Amino acid sequence: MKTEVRKVTCRQNLDDFIRLTRTIYRGVPQYVPDLERDIASILCREDNPGLEFSDVQFFVAYKNNIPVGRIAGIVNRKANKRWQQRVVRFGLIEFVDDMDVSRALLEAVGQWGQELGMDTIQGPMGITDFDKEGMLIEDFHLTGTMNTIWNLDYYPRHMEALGLRKAVDWVQIRIQIPKETPLRYSRTAQYVREQLGLRVVKMGDAGIDRRHYAKQVLQLFNEAYAPIFGFSALSETQIAAFIDRYLPLLDKRLSPIVLNQQNEVVGAAVTMGSLTEALQKANGRLWPIGWYHLLKALKWKHEDTVEMLLVGIRPDYQGMGVNALFFDDLIPIYSQYGFKWAETGPQLEDNVRELSQWKPLKPELVKRRRCYIKEL
Repeated sequence: MKTEVRKVTCRQNLDDFIRLTRTIYRGVPQYVPDLERDIASILCREDNPGLEFSDVQFFVAYKNNIPVGRIAGIVNRKANKRWQQRVVRFGLIEFVDDMDVSRALLEAVGQWGQELGMDTIQGPMGITDFDKEGMLIEDFHLTGTMNTIWNLDYYPRHMEALGLRKAVDWVQIRIQIPKETPLRYSRTAQYVREQLGLRVVKMGDAGIDRRHYAKQVLQLFNEAYAPIFGFSALSETQIAAFIDRYLPLLDKRLSPIVLNQQNEVVGAAVTMGSLTEALQKANGRLWPIGWYHLLKALKWKHEDTVEMLLVGIRPDYQGMGVNALFFDDLIPIYSQYGFKWAETGPQLEDNVRELSQWKPLKPELVKRRRCYIKEL
């Protein structure tokens, strides 16, 4: 039976694109669904300022008029200019275990990219580095997280069979939260406070303008992440949208900001209690009761894991022990909240400085993910 790939051009196609995961992951306990409204918002200029500098096209694959796969094609013009390349990214890829389907999806994005002047396909990636990226290639038995891709184990086999090769790998760090802050961190934190004049503040502290410092934090991430693979700096419009969308959700105690003596943001960590179980119960929908599960996890009954979503240090302060201030501040708070585990977001496997900071906590490397690449 021939696979037919259609561009998403109407509500019916979009519904097929969004709801396909209900079929593919039915009965899979490790899968953590996205909120369906978040997927739909990717195509809306009012909700997604990244469309100011990116072209995005959704595709759905059908067999006998039944949805069997999906993929998003993305051309980020800002990133292509920054990295001097002509790359079409693919993301949100899902498919049944049928090589004809996965081939047709990638060919559709490749052809679309070529029409826009691209010569290479790369993914899974999103518009920005803050989107989900990397196809899971190991540890399929471990449950996913709210900010990462979890896919079935045949996905990477399809990529390799279709001639895609490794561009980069990311890994996650999982640690058991200690009862006390390791001495290495507490001593370094004390030195940094005394010798460099740095201090930790929170968004909820008196005298702290939340929006002002939130903007500085995102500008800091732009600066700190600039050298990282595929990074595309957030625009002023994106920064404003991120603040409006996510700042109200953050528990301010869990996201320390480091200021220098001039009150400049030189470091920041964004962490929050896991929403994995809540998202699974919501099953992608806020209504009728999905909102309740999310609110419960955010406000009333925390899950046992905290997710360390983003950590950034201004380049001129890197290597000075600023990260110790995060650990010294957060570990006691994590214990108060009853968190037993902490898990980072994906980190590049060759980012030695980033990975080595976890050593005193006896980290476990888990959930390797891969970005694939192929010339068109």
